[in-house]
Amino acid sequence: MLNAVDQALVNDLTGAPSSAQRRALAKIITLLESTRMDHRKRADEVLNTLLPKTGKSFRLGISGVPGVGKSTLIETLGLYLIEKGHRVAVLAIDPSSSLSGGSILGDKTRMERLSVLDNAFIRPSPSSCTLGGVAEKTREAMLVAEAAGFDIVIVETVGVGQSEIAVAGMTDMFLLLQLPNAGDDLQAIKKGVMEIADLIVINKVDIDPDAAMRAQLFITSSLRLLGFQGNPDHASHNQEYWHPQVMTLSALEGNGVPELWEKILHFQKLQNANGQLQSRRKQQAGAWMWDRIDAGLKNAFQNHPAVQALLPGLSAEVNQGTMAASVAARRLLEAMGHEFF
Repeated sequence: MLNAVDQALVNDLTGAPSSAQRRALAKIITLLESTRMDHRKRADEVLNTLLPKTGKSFRLGISGVPGVGKSTLIETLGLYLIEKGHRVAVLAIDPSSSLSGGSILGDKTRMERLSVLDNAFIRPSPSSCTLGGVAEKTREAMLVAEAAGFDIVIVETVGVGQSEIAVAGMTDMFLLLQLPNAGDDLQAIKKGVMEIADLIVINKVDIDPDAAMRAQLFITSSLRLLGFQGNPDHASHNQEYWHPQVMTLSALEGNGVPELWEKILHFQKLQNANGQLQSRRKQQAGAWMWDRIDAGLKNAFQNHPAVQALLPGLSAEVNQGTMAASVAARRLLEAMGHEFF
C-alpha cells in the first residue's frame, strides 16, 4: 500500500505531461537508486503500482567505445524523433571512479539542445562500478519512464569494450556505434559485443568517408561469418526475421539519421510480427529477476553478522599469503550456514 507521498508522485507521473510529471519522474528514479532499506521497500511498492502502465515504449540500447559519438547521435536522433511527435527519455550511464566512487554525470550537458525540450527527459546515472556498462537500477528507471508516457526510451551505456553487453539484455534493439578506423578485418570478426548487436552504425563518416566504407565492408563480411557459426537466425535468409545490418552516418551533421530511424522501424515491425519482441522481453524479465536475486544474496552475505566478524581476520590472512582466497571464501560462506562449494 502506497503512502500519501508516494501516491502523489505516482499520480503526477501518470498524469498529463507537465513540470510536475518531470519532477515525479526524477524523484521516483532517485528513490529507486537509494540503498536505504526503507527506500527500497517504498520503491518496490511504487514499481508494482506502475507496472500495468509499462511496456508500451520502444527500448533502444546504444553502446560504443569512448569518443565514438554516442551522446551526439542520441541528441540528433532525439531531436528528429520529437519533431515527428514522439516523447524521448534518455537514461545515460556515466562511469564511476574506482578510486573515489564519484561520477561527473555530464551527459545532460552534452545534449544541450535536447535537454531543454518538454518532450525529452535526460537522466544521467552513475554506474557505481556495476559491470556491463549500465547502472544497477537502469531497468527500473526504464519502466518508470514508460509509465510517464515516453514512447521511446534510449539507454546510453558507458564507453564499453567487447565484453560489456548488459544493455542488450534490457532493450528491444541493441545499436553498436563504431569509428571508421576502429580496426582491421580481424578486429571486426572478434566475438563479444559485435555478434549480439542488432544494428552496427559507423559514425563520423564526414571525417573519412573512404575509411567508413572500408569499415562497413569489413563488418558486413564479418557478420556473415558470425552468422554461419553463431546464431542460426542470423544465417537464415528468411525475410520474416531481422538480420544484423551495417550502415554509416554522421551524427554531427545529421546525415543518415532518417535512414537510421527507418531501419529501427523496420526492425520493430518485423520483431512484432514474428513474436520475437515479446519473447525477448519475457527472457529479459526472467534474467532481471535472477540478477536481482544475485544482488540481494551478495548484499545479505556482506551484512551477515558472522561474515562481518570473520572478514577482517580472513582478509588479512589472504593479503599476507597465509591462506588461499578460495579457502577464505568457503569459510565466509559456511559462516552463513550454507556450504556453497
